[in-house]
Amino acid sequence: MSNYSIQQVSEQFKALGNPHRLALFQRLATCCVPGTVCNASDANSFSVGALGEGLNIAPSTLSHHLKELHRAGLIMMRRRGKSVECWIEPAVLEAMSSFFTAPNSLEN
Repeated sequence: MSNYSIQQVSEQFKALGNPHRLALFQRLATCCVPGTVCNASDANSFSVGALGEGLNIAPSTLSHHLKELHRAGLIMMRRRGKSVECWIEPAVLEAMSSFFTAPNSLEN
């Protein structure tokens, strides 16, 4: 996780500590077929409405959780007309993975 500080990683894991946020992040983390590498143009994005389907989260609560994930730098958001799209940049998943494989690369 080069260029990441312990504080940044801590904020990301804090955001993922909520079960609803973790479920949203997991749903977004399916940016490409497992075992492959995708770039930003290949990453799947979800509208906020589609992302919340089946999670039994009120729209205002869903919005709050997505803002917290965005604030922590875990997801990207973009307005398209009346809808908002959310996605995870592949680099975020790579950085999180490297936390577990190279933990000494974090800056204090």
